[in-house]
Amino acid sequence: MDTQVETLEFEAEARQLLQLMVHSIYSNKDTFLRELISNASDALDKVRLEAFRDKDLDVDTSDLHIDIEVDKAQRTLTVRDNGIGMSRNEVVQLIGTIAKSGTVEFLHKLKDLKGKDAAAAPSSELIGQFGVGFYSTFMVADKVTLVTRRAGENRGVRWESSGAGTYTIEPVDDAPQGTAVTLHLKPEDKEDQLFDYTDEWKIREIVKRYSDFIAWPIRMEVERRDSDGNVTRETETLNSMKALWARPKDSVAEDEYKEFYKHISHDWTDPLEIIRMQAEGTFEYQALLFIPSRAPFDLFMRNRKRGVQLYVKRVFIMDDCEELMPEYLRFVKGVVDAQDLSLNVSREMLQQDRQIQLMRRRLVKKVLSTVKDMMTNNRDRYETFWKEFGRVVKEGLVNDLENRDSILEIASFESTSDPEKPTTLRQYLERMKDGQQHIYYMTGESRAIIESSPHMEAFRAKGFEVLLLTDPVDEVWVEPAGEFDGKRFQSIAKGQVDLDTEEEKKAAEAQRDQQQKDFADLLAWMTNTLETEVKEVRLSSRLTSSAACIVGDAHDISPTLEKMYRAMGQDMPHTKRILELNPTHPLVTSLQKAFDERKDDPGLAETAELIYGMALLAEGGELSDPSRFIRVLSDRLARSL
Repeated sequence: MDTQVETLEFEAEARQLLQLMVHSIYSNKDTFLRELISNASDALDKVRLEAFRDKDLDVDTSDLHIDIEVDKAQRTLTVRDNGIGMSRNEVVQLIGTIAKSGTVEFLHKLKDLKGKDAAAAPSSELIGQFGVGFYSTFMVADKVTLVTRRAGENRGVRWESSGAGTYTIEPVDDAPQGTAVTLHLKPEDKEDQLFDYTDEWKIREIVKRYSDFIAWPIRMEVERRDSDGNVTRETETLNSMKALWARPKDSVAEDEYKEFYKHISHDWTDPLEIIRMQAEGTFEYQALLFIPSRAPFDLFMRNRKRGVQLYVKRVFIMDDCEELMPEYLRFVKGVVDAQDLSLNVSREMLQQDRQIQLMRRRLVKKVLSTVKDMMTNNRDRYETFWKEFGRVVKEGLVNDLENRDSILEIASFESTSDPEKPTTLRQYLERMKDGQQHIYYMTGESRAIIESSPHMEAFRAKGFEVLLLTDPVDEVWVEPAGEFDGKRFQSIAKGQVDLDTEEEKKAAEAQRDQQQKDFADLLAWMTNTLETEVKEVRLSSRLTSSAACIVGDAHDISPTLEKMYRAMGQDMPHTKRILELNPTHPLVTSLQKAFDERKDDPGLAETAELIYGMALLAEGGELSDPSRFIRVLSDRLARSL
């Protein structure tokens, strides 16, 4: 049995799984070469480690490499390494049996997927437990031959199969150390994504995309024609082997980082910040991340790409790995290279496991801490960052509760303190008045609209700083955020406002009591008259020059947020708000006097309607019936002339 060819059959379940793999799992047939190179790289890693452990092992590790050989006439492609190789038993166990553990259970799971096509099923997470990338070769080959000899053994093994259900295995006396996989290629078929994999340009393209940073040289003999037309052949290394993230920091020039960033981001400007990470221990990975110096044009487009590139042991797995970077950091570019990850059989989909979540959390914290360092040590660079990306970073205040405090710490906002320069919340707290308990803010479409709002009058008069929140996302995050460093956020357009000191309250107490008595009947009448629009009419303590303003209860949804929900198709009930009157304004005092003298005058109801409409327009709101408002206003103006 040791000298003859053996023909063995795959188990029935293994044959089914092989067919599913060949026809269904891999979405891109080019990945077969990635898988073979990855396996070869692993074999080279293992032989170097084995030689280090076993000093008696007679192997030469001075020129470890991977060769790619093509024969256009025979239409074969060979991937050869001088790595650890395999014994006969290892070939039978690792190659002769597909996913030897769990195959039957896997197929049973496939059968249990009711209502789903079996051929489509492997794209699900069920296949994540199998590492059978070698069999991707049958997507492009009619027959595969493997010749291998384990380091330290005298004889090798030849394995061969057409993938139809059987394979042959036989001993080989003259096999070199390592493994050679020869693919007898199928005919070219562009519609089925089958290219001519003996073409030099195609092999270069695949190696450059998937295996450029493999630590071992990937060599191929290529033809070159000189100026006289003579053809020569020379061996060329196809991969750069320059994984910047794996090199010591002090051995990489800044220009190399910049060029690498431009290569992976397709941006022609230098990055704003370079972030390096290295995690060691039970779970090892390296990361090289970049914060761009300007926002990409598609930052807010739905079909944008986001996420960093994922490598495993320098083997490219995917672009835009969304699992490693949250939506609000979608502008971050770079590479994450893990030593061990749970991948599906085609390495094209990450499983949601603990390692992925751990990496994601650490990467996010590193990015946020880097921005905080910029804020402290390089203010100009930080201000550039916030100008370009602040709006999208604030999305994290809504959906990343774990890092909400860190995001608030690095956030900047427009403020009444300085018309030109934004402020951080920490700076706001440092400027707060003695006894001030809240961080005051107001949302709106623009700084100009907010600053001209009646709600600002008392705050401006008493010198209280107000944050001016003009980004749409501000409507969503500010209330759930609740507080910063023990100080609660308080909208100046909601609830009651009390800005007076204790001395001012005592001095004005008698006057306020009298005003409440004087205006009680008018307030009750206006509340009834405007009941379809407001829930209450009351006297205001926030107005100094305007006649009226509209405010919400402390926990009411804002009109802007209500409008946003409706735009998204949600059926939102109309929220009635509160109309506040300035008891010292001539219009309000005249209305109060007229009401006392002629309560039944129908013109008073029109005046109340106009006051409400003007208050609504003053805050940038929309009238429910603009034509009626204009008509009533025109009639009143005509009668006054």
